[in-house]
Amino acid sequence: MPAYAIAHLQDTAPHPEIAEYVERLPATFEAYGGSFLVHFTPHEVKEGSWPGAVVVLGFPGIAEARAWWDSPGYQEIAPLRSRHIEGDIILVEGVPEGYDPASSAKTIRDALPAG
Repeated sequence: MPAYAIAHLQDTAPHPEIAEYVERLPATFEAYGGSFLVHFTPHEVKEGSWPGAVVVLGFPGIAEARAWWDSPGYQEIAPLRSRHIEGDIILVEGVPEGYDPASSAKTIRDALPAG
């Protein structure tokens, strides 16, 4: 199943270290089958608030996403970002092809109090 690294980055002011991070980033994930799916493109908030920028990297699976995050190559450049940009970053596994949410709905219904 595919997996994703999703970053919600805030206060993304220009800085030379951020430029270096962006330049070096692809070389850290390409070896793990990763690619940019979203990179600082405009987003449209429909509910709530989502200030800042969004970055989504796609990977063939969660093992590759974890291996990229833990890799010496990525860990070497991560401080270039973290020193200058606040944010939240998650790794998440996608759903299989043909996913049917009916089983999730059943689990929710089964957890409801009888009544």
